[in-house]
Amino acid sequence: MARNVSQADAALKAGKWQRTKYVGVSLVGKTLAVMGFGKVGSEVARRAKGLGMHVIAHDPYAPADRARAIGAELVSFDEAIGRADFISLHMPLTPATSKVFNDESFAKMKNGVRIINVARGGVIDEDALVRALDSGKVAQAALDVFTEEPPAKDSKLVLHENVTVTPHLGASTVEAQEGVAIEIAEAVVGALRGELAATAVNAPMVPAEVMSELAPYVSLAEKLGKLAVQLVAGESGGIKGVKVVYTTARGPDDLDTRLLRAMVTKGIVEPVSSTFVNLVNADYTAKQRGLRITEERVSHESPAAEAPLESIQVRLSHVQSKFAGAISDGGDIVLEGRVKYGVPHLTVVGPYEVDVSLEGNLILCRQIDQPGMIGKVGNILGQTNVNISFMSVGRTFRGKQAIMAIGVDEEPDKETLEHIGHIPAIEEFVFLEL
Repeated sequence: MARNVSQADAALKAGKWQRTKYVGVSLVGKTLAVMGFGKVGSEVARRAKGLGMHVIAHDPYAPADRARAIGAELVSFDEAIGRADFISLHMPLTPATSKVFNDESFAKMKNGVRIINVARGGVIDEDALVRALDSGKVAQAALDVFTEEPPAKDSKLVLHENVTVTPHLGASTVEAQEGVAIEIAEAVVGALRGELAATAVNAPMVPAEVMSELAPYVSLAEKLGKLAVQLVAGESGGIKGVKVVYTTARGPDDLDTRLLRAMVTKGIVEPVSSTFVNLVNADYTAKQRGLRITEERVSHESPAAEAPLESIQVRLSHVQSKFAGAISDGGDIVLEGRVKYGVPHLTVVGPYEVDVSLEGNLILCRQIDQPGMIGKVGNILGQTNVNISFMSVGRTFRGKQAIMAIGVDEEPDKETLEHIGHIPAIEEFVFLEL
């Protein structure tokens, strides 16, 4: 559009050599307003930055951190259309966006603005656009979509000399058609496996880059929930209060915790019910079961930290524990974990600090702190061919009480666990499945 390629092509094929008529405009230094900053809009912004454009964007649902990462500035609708030299539309057609580009909107734009619509035809009042083109308010338009497809053969908009048109070709490449088929198949397979999907139509949008960054923390959140529910004595349906504490250097706008909250819910609910929990139904499932899940953010001391989270803590209040060592001074079951080298680790049990990878199953032992305990427990497990993957001991004071956290590849049989429990210095133990 900016270089009049389609008009020049048609003229030359008609035998006309009109170099002076089709002088274009440069993109370098121009301001592009990306209206709708989802998957497509953000990719357009990346490419526009590479062309030397200044990018602003409007999307009431876009997270600020994603825009900053690309180098775009999130602004209001009126500011976006008022500052832009070029406006590229990437918004869905909804009652709120239907004909949002109308006479009133065009009046707020710069004289000579250029508009690209590769979203949905209905977001533009096409009669109003023709009037804006005729008056010079809009210098040019490039349209891949229309209110009615195909448009009428005598459409003033399609036939306008300052309009470049294509027949809804946005996704019409060999690679795109193949890619979308593969993406759909992978999404269906992932959903059937119980994995969280970024493309669920009735779920909050979680950008792919956010999913990728939070992947190990998603696993950590689910495992903390799964461990916590196994520590509850009696009916786990009695759990009502769940508090999730995130320690992070990021601000509220830079960390989307919906995914993590959903996975804590999944970890707590699925081991004790037939309910299948995912990002779509997590909050509803929690409410239905009477779970009140609250979240808290604790600022990390190092604001320069690159990781999105320093730790995740799960607290269950007003419940009895089958393992007293997991009870904090405040009376809650407390588990905390971190991601180390991309792997979830359990780092706190009640008042005790431990460090054990959450890659297999787990045995927790509360014991009197004395020499030889690691060897005794290790020998018992070794005799029954149970492989230890990790072992960590945390204690309050030397010679007092300690917790031994043991990661095991296999599930010990009942006799082996009882043998461990009969060691005189061990006061209690529990086996937890992951």
